[in-house]
Amino acid sequence: MGMEREIKLALPADQFDMATQLFITRTGNTGHAIRLENIYFDTPAWTLARSKSALRLRRTPDGWLQTFKTAGAAKDGLHSRHEWEMPVAGEALEIDALLRECDVPDVAAALRQAAPKLIELFRTDFTRTLWLVQQDGAEIEVAIDQGEVIAEVNGATRRAPISEVELELKHGDEAALHALARELSAHIPGLAPDDISKAQRGYRLREQ
Repeated sequence: MGMEREIKLALPADQFDMATQLFITRTGNTGHAIRLENIYFDTPAWTLARSKSALRLRRTPDGWLQTFKTAGAAKDGLHSRHEWEMPVAGEALEIDALLRECDVPDVAAALRQAAPKLIELFRTDFTRTLWLVQQDGAEIEVAIDQGEVIAEVNGATRRAPISEVELELKHGDEAALHALARELSAHIPGLAPDDISKAQRGYRLREQ
């Protein structure tokens, strides 16, 4: 099990170029852009959402990954949550493998209960541009995500935009995350902490 610690910041769409240039200047490189296609699963009764967890298949340039994570805690854009992630053979969940790794009993129980009734609820498709930033002795992975959430509801397609900056602590003190977030907010107009995950956006889109 890993504990993910990241700060999520809502990025105004018209500030995308400014944010990109800031990281190019900071790191001396143009960043690494990848396309990520994600499918989120739950039961029709939202068993996983009610247990404050989320289940995802992600297609990356290197293959498919399945990820199971808890909602955890989010305050002022800082998200702290349990996460289990592993490669899978293709576009299909491998629930037994996740259950072997998941070591939080109540969360594992919710996944076991949901498994027979899982359906696709929504997708998130976006381009992620990545940089590694050194901040106060810490290493932080910076991602700018641009794309959309897509949900098919009663034969209609619903869409919501994704435009955000994610700062994920890889090594070092959590204080470095906050320091970098403050620095970015001072330079990018409209950048603001965001406590809503992409999964939560998908559920809200279906509720509309």
